[in-house]
Amino acid sequence: MKISKEKNLNTQSVLAMRDSGYYSRRTIGAKIAIDNMLPLMEKALKEIPKLPILRMADFGSADGGTSQEMWCNLISKIRNSKDDRQIEILYTDLASNDFSTLFKTMQGMQGDPELSFQNKFSNVFVHGCGTGFHQQLMSSGTLSLGFSATAMHYISEKPCQIKNHVHMVGANSNEKTKFEEQALKDWESILLSRSEELSKGGRFICLSFGIDEEGQYLGHTGGHSMFDKFTYHWKALLNKEIITEDEFQAATFTQHYRTVSEFRKPFDDQNSEVFKSGLRLKSCTTRLTECPYNKHYKENIKTMTKSDYAENLIPTLRSWSETVFRTALTGRKEEDIFKIVNKFYKSYQDEIAMNPEGHSMDYIHIIMDIEKI
Repeated sequence: MKISKEKNLNTQSVLAMRDSGYYSRRTIGAKIAIDNMLPLMEKALKEIPKLPILRMADFGSADGGTSQEMWCNLISKIRNSKDDRQIEILYTDLASNDFSTLFKTMQGMQGDPELSFQNKFSNVFVHGCGTGFHQQLMSSGTLSLGFSATAMHYISEKPCQIKNHVHMVGANSNEKTKFEEQALKDWESILLSRSEELSKGGRFICLSFGIDEEGQYLGHTGGHSMFDKFTYHWKALLNKEIITEDEFQAATFTQHYRTVSEFRKPFDDQNSEVFKSGLRLKSCTTRLTECPYNKHYKENIKTMTKSDYAENLIPTLRSWSETVFRTALTGRKEEDIFKIVNKFYKSYQDEIAMNPEGHSMDYIHIIMDIEKI
């Protein structure tokens, strides 16, 4: 079964989180990581020159739920400091994003209405943009504070399919090189776009999945490697002839987990276009956020069953990965896609339920504070 490049390799055309608020409800770990960014956001805001209107942006926001409390707390601190400027917040994501849930959440119609800063504070205006963050999304020189969490690992297109794995972390050397080259090109495009948008003295705070100094990354911090498990259970369907070889390879994640040195490269090279544009890397650190589901299981191991843990963990994995596997089955009937994808996640869930030891999804983030001088 052949799948066209237009349908399979372009991020904008295929990638979306599950809708109806599913993503935010199932990604508690991401919310914890974002909430922990508040001190850095506060610090940056204090150092940014004041413009008549405070314009901020959340790049790759999904349905807005995971970052809502952080933004609400930040705006509360702004208003408590007697800063009554008009505030604009632009939420950006792909055109296929669940913007309906995002706007309902912002207006208190969904989720916790106490976190609806749009209703809670006056002169706060929320906007949405359904265009990918690899290009400029705001007028030049108008952005004071940009923010992005768990988004910048998505590359604009797959440079190739990965033959024997679903993610670049398991690619062979030639495949990995192609992903590295695409990721560097995209990172430079992202940074140049943010540089154009940022006002002088403006900041871009980025919390991105990546590979830390110890070689750790999302779901790979000891024990079983999550992406290896994805590959194992997807390949099991191939071995049973439930999916085809083309479909197996089509489930290549359009992602690249950059190392710290890859993130730093455009800033360390004074001849790079990024450096020449005026962007400077003020700080770059790594952070591990423990999987909240695994933590809860360990704290309640006497009352929780192994099946309980598996039933809690799999939905958080599924919330952001399902689209990849569904898209790989393009051309099949929807009911067949549903059955195959359910079978895939059920197989993974059953393995965890048999023995949860080593199954977890710790978050590894590279945290960057970037300034436009």
